[in-house]
Amino acid sequence: MSLEQTISKGIMEAMKAKDTVRLTTLRNIKKYILEAKTAAAGVELTDADVVRIISKLAKQGSDSAAVYTQQNRPNLAEEELAQVRVMQEFLPRQLSAGELTEAVKAIIAELGATSMKEMGQVMGAASKRLSGQADGKEISAKVRELLS
Repeated sequence: MSLEQTISKGIMEAMKAKDTVRLTTLRNIKKYILEAKTAAAGVELTDADVVRIISKLAKQGSDSAAVYTQQNRPNLAEEELAQVRVMQEFLPRQLSAGELTEAVKAIIAELGATSMKEMGQVMGAASKRLSGQADGKEISAKVRELLS
């Protein structure tokens, strides 16, 4: 079963369970999937494409929650975080700091990078390989640290 089908099934289950947070979140994800399909002229999306969409939405939700917290609006922040928790169920497990370090070291060794001049090359490979498993800022910081 594809990730898109799993989300559609989750929508049905959330309706039956009357779980409004889960239902709203999954419908929102489904909307973005349909928009991406329309933009791609009806081409089927792979699970990797769907993970990218969900990852982007989760990051936006986390950022929004941070802004709401700064503005002393905890009720709105909690709503966003509840939706992010639902989205995280569909994302691959996030790498720990140690796992991220090892993965970036392997990429650097594979490419033979030795200085900050090759950071763009390393970032391109790392971003592709670690997509959905680590935040881009974390990857960038780790690459910068290891190449310095």
